[in-house]
Amino acid sequence: MKVIGIVGSPRKNGNTELLTAHALKSLAEEGVDIELVRLAGLEIRPCNACMVCKKEERCSIKDDLFPIYLKMKEADGIILASPVYYGSATALMKGLMERTGYISRWNGEVFRGKAGGPLVVARRAGKNFTFAQLTLWFQILGFFVPGSSYWNVAIGREKGEVESDDEGLNTAWNFGKNMAFLIKKLKG
Repeated sequence: MKVIGIVGSPRKNGNTELLTAHALKSLAEEGVDIELVRLAGLEIRPCNACMVCKKEERCSIKDDLFPIYLKMKEADGIILASPVYYGSATALMKGLMERTGYISRWNGEVFRGKAGGPLVVARRAGKNFTFAQLTLWFQILGFFVPGSSYWNVAIGREKGEVESDDEGLNTAWNFGKNMAFLIKKLKG
């Protein structure tokens, strides 16, 4: 059993990464193999609607996306984590969602039946919309989305501030525990 946590922040070691690592640690305690993938420093461009992925399982855009897609395809669970940028997920995350969604959709619905869910970090506002935005991606692609003790959001602006949000950390921890439980049930 493996879960990958994909951090869509362009900032390495920031609040979104800290929250994701916290949730992944919760999964690891349950015997799940984990991997944290940072989009920071990578080139992830938006979909250009070329439809190459409709004909074969690949993307015509030559950037850093396809190896991440292959990791997602092999994983039993996926966490997408994003800070809020102007009330939405980051451009890096949206590019990943667009393109991996289309590749999956046209090539056997490879994410259907996996466990997955979002984590969101905000300075103040926009977290509910971003949480819904990410959740809808999981829903349309046929993931099973575990709940937690609250919505999977945390508060923090400066690096490390999220570690002061006890409720946010607890929510991410419980989300990881619920994801581990769900994956074990799905794997039989």
